[in-house]
Amino acid sequence: MPSAEGKTFTFDDQSHIDPELLESIEYTGNPQRIKYETGEFSAVCPFSGLPDIAVVEIEYIPAGKIIELKSLKYYFTSYRNVGIYQEAATDKIYKDIWKCIEPSFLSIKTVYNVRGGILATCIMDSDIIKKNESK
Repeated sequence: MPSAEGKTFTFDDQSHIDPELLESIEYTGNPQRIKYETGEFSAVCPFSGLPDIAVVEIEYIPAGKIIELKSLKYYFTSYRNVGIYQEAATDKIYKDIWKCIEPSFLSIKTVYNVRGGILATCIMDSDIIKKNESK
């Protein structure tokens, strides 16, 4: 595995991410698109050990359950000292939220702070995944 030049910091592995922190609340209302956004997401770049800070946007249409927000905050906090690549973090967040609430539609977008002059944005949504599964 390649390593960064200079100082690196230690970090936890992905087993420290705790999807069991996510809780749901029953939802019986009309269909609606719900969007949550936080600029407080952080994980660790496993290449350098430096922090990766991102805005995370969650957009979904509930199918009987919604996310309990305090549990979402705790879940995101479990990433704080975990070494995980940006794309893998987006994938993990998507899978964990999908499992928790099984919505009609789900989109996860992460926009990471610029590093090395490059802005990284990762997007996963259930429409794209369904199209790929049908191939």
